[in-house]
Amino acid sequence: MHRPSWFRDDKVLVSFASTVGINKDGEELYVVDPETGRRTDQINDELERDVTAVLAGGKTATVRWVSAGTVRKSGICVPIYYDRRSLNRYKRVLRGRLNRFVSKSLGDLIEHGELVVHHGHGSPSADMRTGEIPYIKVSDLRAGQVNINPTNRVSQVVAERHWRGKISGLKAFDLLTPARTSKNIGDIAVLMPGQERVVLTKEMLVIRPGPEAKFDSFYLLWALSLSIVREQWERLVFMQTNREDTGQRFREIEIPMAPNAKAAGEVAAPFRQYYEGMASLRAEFLDYLSQSGCHHVFLASEAEG
Repeated sequence: MHRPSWFRDDKVLVSFASTVGINKDGEELYVVDPETGRRTDQINDELERDVTAVLAGGKTATVRWVSAGTVRKSGICVPIYYDRRSLNRYKRVLRGRLNRFVSKSLGDLIEHGELVVHHGHGSPSADMRTGEIPYIKVSDLRAGQVNINPTNRVSQVVAERHWRGKISGLKAFDLLTPARTSKNIGDIAVLMPGQERVVLTKEMLVIRPGPEAKFDSFYLLWALSLSIVREQWERLVFMQTNREDTGQRFREIEIPMAPNAKAAGEVAAPFRQYYEGMASLRAEFLDYLSQSGCHHVFLASEAEG
């Protein structure tokens, strides 16, 4: 059997090139000139560049040789999983300006009771979306906010079926992030006071400090909002053809942990001031709306607003 010169028995060649020369419609994908904002006549095919480099005995930034045993152990064959550039950038920052901090994975924090993470409640079908309890989809998490869509609400009985009880189990200042979506995986939104009575789609994660935590939600928000942390989600959380599989790979996300509670409070202070200040303004505005009774504004469920 012919063995190519680049072949290795104990290694798997992985290319995590981001383009292959075609767009989502199956048409040719061209390089866009950043100066003019216009397409050129050059095909945008980073995979071809990688293949050409390997055949010539070279390498690129998007090619990596991975141990065959590592691939077999993980069972993951999605190329981007083996792209460690985001993790390397994260480690450089921790050795630099965040050198007082130590790194911990979300999985480690969960195991030690410092973090609680669970999926959303469920996904009621479109014909059940009539009622008063807001149903929150991943597209409703934008710019750090939970945006209630008044056209997507379910009845109390449907809500309780998905809550598996009379209450949602959510708490003010819980952090929410999509667990399966194409563009905003890892974006963090804050559940504001008064928004607890909602149904969250199952393709969402709820994150809050655990009983052993020496930090609050605002510190978590600071850590999870760091660019070096946000980048890791793109490597670990994949788009799934099977909607039921959102995976547990988020447990591999690494975040910096402050050396003590005082340091955690200091870096989180701007986040705390912003969201607690917003909560105070929201409470005043909701009080006005409830007294007025003549405005079509949805910031919380009617039962609470």
